[in-house]
Amino acid sequence: MSPMTPARVTGTPGRTRVLVVGGGISGLAAAYRLRERLGPDAEIIVAEQSMRLGGKIHTVDFAGRSVETGAESLLAARPEAIDLARAVGLGDAIVHPAPLKPALSLGGRLVDFPAGHMMGIPGDPADVAAIADAKERPDNGLPILEPGADMSVGALVRERLGDEILDRLVSPMLGGVYAGDVDRLSVRAVMPQLAAALERHARLTEAVAEIKRPATGKPVFATLDGGLGQLVTATSAAARAEIRLGMTVRELRQTATGWEAIAGPVPDPIKITADALVIAVPAGPAAELLRAVEPQAAAVLSGVAYASVALAAFAFDKIDLPERSGFLTPASEGKTVKAATFSTKKWPHLGRRRQIVRVSMGRIGEEALLQYDDATLAKTALRELGEHLGQRVPDPVDQRIDRWGGALPQYTPGHDARVAAAREALASHRGITIAGAAVDGVGIAACIASGQRAADIVAAQLNDRSNDSK
Repeated sequence: MSPMTPARVTGTPGRTRVLVVGGGISGLAAAYRLRERLGPDAEIIVAEQSMRLGGKIHTVDFAGRSVETGAESLLAARPEAIDLARAVGLGDAIVHPAPLKPALSLGGRLVDFPAGHMMGIPGDPADVAAIADAKERPDNGLPILEPGADMSVGALVRERLGDEILDRLVSPMLGGVYAGDVDRLSVRAVMPQLAAALERHARLTEAVAEIKRPATGKPVFATLDGGLGQLVTATSAAARAEIRLGMTVRELRQTATGWEAIAGPVPDPIKITADALVIAVPAGPAAELLRAVEPQAAAVLSGVAYASVALAAFAFDKIDLPERSGFLTPASEGKTVKAATFSTKKWPHLGRRRQIVRVSMGRIGEEALLQYDDATLAKTALRELGEHLGQRVPDPVDQRIDRWGGALPQYTPGHDARVAAAREALASHRGITIAGAAVDGVGIAACIASGQRAADIVAAQLNDRSNDSK
C-alpha cells in the first residue's frame, strides 16, 4: 500500500457508527447522548487532536489541591451540567461556593459588586447608585428590539443607561466571561432571555427586572470536589466510545451511504467511514472541515473571532485576603489583570491550609500578552494583585501560568441568526451537525447542551433512516 493511500477504518456490518470530531465537553456530551439514543451496539468514535480530553476543562494538582487551569465552575442555575454530573455518577462530588460577594476594583480599592443586576445591567437604578449613575434615558414607548433583531451590548447599555454603567459594571462582567469588547458582543447571543424581554419593553431596566432571577437562596454555581476533570473522565467512560487522542480530522467527504473522514498525519492518513458526524471543534477548524461540504456553514464559522487569555495561579502560606470571592476590574482602570478569584475562600472544600488565588489576564485584542514568558506574566499578575488589594503581596510558595490562545469565541450581533442559517444549510446534508462554544455559548452547561442537541439531531436522522429501511 502506498504511504499516501489511507488505511481504512470501517464499521461492523449492521452497526451504526458515528464520528464525533472534538473531545472537549461538547463532543463528550454528544457521545454520551448518542450512546443513550442509539443503544449499546452503536459504534461511537471520538477523535481529539490533542493528547488529552476535556478542552477548556483541565484539572491539575497544584499546591496539594485539585485546581482548575481553565473553566472553573458549573452554572447550577441551568440543569445540563448538574444533570450530566449526576447521570455519570458524580452527584456526591457536587459542591457549591461560599456565600461571598465579588468585588469591583475601582481606583485602587475593592468595593462590593452590587446585587440586583443581570450581567451588570441593573433592574433598579437604586441597586447600583453607590457605583454609578443608572438613570435611564427617555424612551419612545416602543419595544427596544423588534422580533429577531439584534444589537451590541455596548450600544444597548450606552444608549439607555450611559457610559458609566457600561464601563464600571457591564464591561467587567462580560470581560470576565468572554474577554470581549462590549461594542462587538451580541445581546441576543450573550443574554438571550434579555433579548426576548426587550421585544416586550421600552425600558431596559424594566426588561431586566422582569427576567432577573429571584433570590432563592440556591447557589448559582457549583464545581466538583476533586476537580472538573472528573466530569470529563466519567462522561467519556459512560459514553463507551472509542477514544482516539492525537488524531486530527483533516477532510470530510459525503458518500452515498454516509461519510468518510480523512484523519491522522498527512504521510500516513486514515480513512474513517461513518453513518453520521458531529463536529465539535473551534470555529476555525470546523470551517476548514466544512468548506468543501457546505460553504455557507463554513463561512459563518470562519467569521467567529476568538479572544485569548492567560491564567496565573498562586499559592500562599499567608496572605491577607478580604472576605470576598474575588474581584473584577474595569478596562478603564488600565490594568492587565481583569479579574481574580480567591479560590480557597470561594470554594471551602479546598481547605485553608494554603490560600490559592487565580488571576485572569487578557481581553480581545491583547493577544500579544501571551507572548511574554511565564516569569514576566507572574510578576505582572503579582504586582497588580497587590495594587488591587492595597498591600504588598508576599512571595508565593507555588505558581503556574496557563495560556489559552483563542479560547473564547466572540458573538457579534446577528450571531444566532447566522448560526441558524448555517444549521439549515447543513440540514440538507443528512447526518452531520455542529456543536460547541463556537456556535451555542461559552460555559460548561452551554457546551453540554450544545453537544446533546447535536446528538439528538443525528440520532433522529439515523433512527428515521433505520425505520425507512425496514
